[in-house]
Amino acid sequence: MAQQQKTGRPNDQKQDEWQQDLNPNPTAGQNHGIETSASAHEYLTADQIKDLHRDLEGYTRDDLRQIIVLPPGSRLEQGAKYIDLKDPERQEFAARGDMEAGSSNYYVPKTEIDYQLWNRLTNVQNPERTGQGNLPA
Repeated sequence: MAQQQKTGRPNDQKQDEWQQDLNPNPTAGQNHGIETSASAHEYLTADQIKDLHRDLEGYTRDDLRQIIVLPPGSRLEQGAKYIDLKDPERQEFAARGDMEAGSSNYYVPKTEIDYQLWNRLTNVQNPERTGQGNLPA
């Protein structure tokens, strides 16, 4: 008896030649966090981005080395908090699953930075929350 072939499903185990055109980013909108491409692991710090030296005047070089900036093309984790250092107000926002860092963004993930430095970046005015208050002797 001849084996009956199911219709509508590929059976040769080869990748569809049109799949990339039809669905260029198959995981867009899914909560996988930062996409693990080669460039996603090549983080930059604010110290390495000369444009930020002017914008972050008053921060020490050590501070700038602690500020992780996502490279363009990195997917943002849905629900995670970020700021864009190109935004003059540096408003904290929660990312959607379809968001990714572009070439016109300097996204900093809240999970990758010290909370006192995060508070300084987001213009918190309370000195105790930014680590710049008077410490007891």
